[in-house]
Amino acid sequence: MALRALALKPVRNVRNASTLVYIDHDGKTVTAASRNAVTAAQKLGGEITALVAGSDAGSIAAQVGKFKGVTRVLHANGDKFPGQLPEALTPVIVEAQKQFKFSHILGPATASGKNVLPRVAAKLDVAMLSEITGVLAEDTFTRNIYAGNAVTTVRSKDPVKIATVRATAFDACPVDGGSAAPTPFAGGAASKASEFVGQELVKSERPDLATAPNVVCGGRALKSADNFKILFDLADVVGNCAVGATRAAVDAGYATNDMQIGQTGKLIAPNLYFGFGVSGAIQHLAGMKDSKVIVCVNKDPEAPLFQVADYGIVADLFKVVPELTAALKKK
Repeated sequence: MALRALALKPVRNVRNASTLVYIDHDGKTVTAASRNAVTAAQKLGGEITALVAGSDAGSIAAQVGKFKGVTRVLHANGDKFPGQLPEALTPVIVEAQKQFKFSHILGPATASGKNVLPRVAAKLDVAMLSEITGVLAEDTFTRNIYAGNAVTTVRSKDPVKIATVRATAFDACPVDGGSAAPTPFAGGAASKASEFVGQELVKSERPDLATAPNVVCGGRALKSADNFKILFDLADVVGNCAVGATRAAVDAGYATNDMQIGQTGKLIAPNLYFGFGVSGAIQHLAGMKDSKVIVCVNKDPEAPLFQVADYGIVADLFKVVPELTAALKKK
């Protein structure tokens, strides 16, 4: 495979494409990012096959079969897929590739997708395209570099193109409109190099930070973990709202790791983003600059976040947040 800078116009009609989309799920629901990966596959044209692997994941397979654009669903059922380990999933995807000769294999840029697809690429001896943000042609894609400050265009000459899809760059496909019936599929033998022991998940009544339509984010200017309470109060009033934090706030112990937004945290693209005491470091902007509406509140008028904000207030967040909360409660 050769990677080089290109200046190409988007190509709408792609011939001879057939795409396998790895569906990430927890056994009960499909991750939202998997639907974004299906949309990316639609831009390639051709048939779209979805792969659902897991024990008792029949309901997931049936749900995916209804996704608009999906023409076939391969359901690998069995007890060898707990935790969606790459050692178990890779042989299934490789076997599917041997049988159906897909031109592309895509998956969401989730923890599972980024764990599985590079291993598949190594097994098939092709290069890995990480977190693509656009499809220009059958062999040409865009992806961000330098913390999102530049966009590079890459072309793959490999016989099969394997890529993870950045969810914030594509709309989620509709959950209805398709009529693909799940087809049983058996892959190769799983490696015993690792074993799934268990997992501890953070339970919250709030929407998931990565997919929440509204996000309130706090920076180091909050000064303590206790002060984050005013952000949670605001989020409750806004409704359907998650609370995030900058890396500086997380490193200072003001917020937990699962709340971190940015290049080394979660990538978000909510309809509404509030940044309180957030300076707007490059690493943070890489994780939230695709937000539809950005509101910045900071005492420093030179804060970089103001440069990308739709609305900005130069003021003390400890004064603005309570006033905003009180005003929203009256509505």
